[in-house]
Amino acid sequence: MDIQVGDIIKLKKKHPCGSFEWEVLRIGADFRLKCVGCGHPVMISRKLVEKNIRNLKRDL
Repeated sequence: MDIQVGDIIKLKKKHPCGSFEWEVLRIGADFRLKCVGCGHPVMISRKLVEKNIRNLKRDL
């Protein structure tokens, strides 16, 4: 999957704030994501993100 910094991705499970959407801040062995709903940043492994992704919005 071709995910780039700045993209908005939708994951299977929602964040406790209720949002399913995350902004990609950093890509590598781990992804740094920021919740679109509340702005909380998290680090998640690449394998877990790629397994749980549902939708990708390209930020042009």
